[in-house]
Amino acid sequence: MATLARVANLEHRTSRKTLWLLAAAAVAIFGTLVVAAPDHPDVAAGLSAREIIAIEAILFLSGVMSGLSGFGFSAVGAATLLFVPPITEAPLLQTLSTGNQLLSVKQLRTDMPSSWRGFWAGPGYCILGGVPGSYAGIWMLSHLPARQLMTVFGSFLVLYCAYSLFKPAGLKLRGFDGPVSSMIVGFIGAAFGGFTAFPGAAVVVWTALRELPKAQTRAIVQPYIIMCQLFSLALIALQHPQYLSHRYWALLLLTLPAVLPGTFSGVMLYRRISDVNFRRISFFLLGLSGLALLIRIYGPLLSKVL
Repeated sequence: MATLARVANLEHRTSRKTLWLLAAAAVAIFGTLVVAAPDHPDVAAGLSAREIIAIEAILFLSGVMSGLSGFGFSAVGAATLLFVPPITEAPLLQTLSTGNQLLSVKQLRTDMPSSWRGFWAGPGYCILGGVPGSYAGIWMLSHLPARQLMTVFGSFLVLYCAYSLFKPAGLKLRGFDGPVSSMIVGFIGAAFGGFTAFPGAAVVVWTALRELPKAQTRAIVQPYIIMCQLFSLALIALQHPQYLSHRYWALLLLTLPAVLPGTFSGVMLYRRISDVNFRRISFFLLGLSGLALLIRIYGPLLSKVL
């Protein structure tokens, strides 16, 4: 028995080491391609070959992260703002995120709600709150100082991530799991998601505080993100059709081939990790979401100063 345990432990360590080596190799390959690619402009969608490869690399990693955790696609994808203006980036990430979520839901359908009772016990009330929340998000995007709102939200995510790493053992949110709480959380997530493209952040915080298992977390977060992204895209198409320009469609066709394998890779990793490591990755992605928001706002200012 002890020998079998040692063998299993050795196989686990070997598997983990192999995953890290594969990740390092992928980063090295993408980095080499970005550096070696020509930087002549207007290869496609007004971008150079180097910029296109960099965007592909970012969105491949976005797919891996979202396939692994069930959220975080737009958090990683926000780095594409280095190359793409926000009015194109927002609907692009929403579309790719929706496709990413639908793909991983198909792969993980056993974890998704299988009945109306399971739907309302899981993501149903969050989605219900997300409908007016999406309207509020689009309204805030057009009328309120999004810079200040995103600063507050980004700072909150970073602080929550740091808190989660050092909180006392056994501390969890008790109660606040009924329909009213679910709708409030869903509203907040969709409202912020309307101008940040991260609708799942508030729901992930809520499920993490309740210490839900990873399967139950995904069963709530993923359907919620899909519905919020679809509804936000519909609002953009109706209220701001100019955002869905020729450049948007060209970039969508260019980036889909990178997102699909990234998503499947993330789903494969998801099946290999424990609930504890899943929560750690979720906390990391929340912190990354916050940093991405802050970089999105203050990155240009810092680049001018430096």
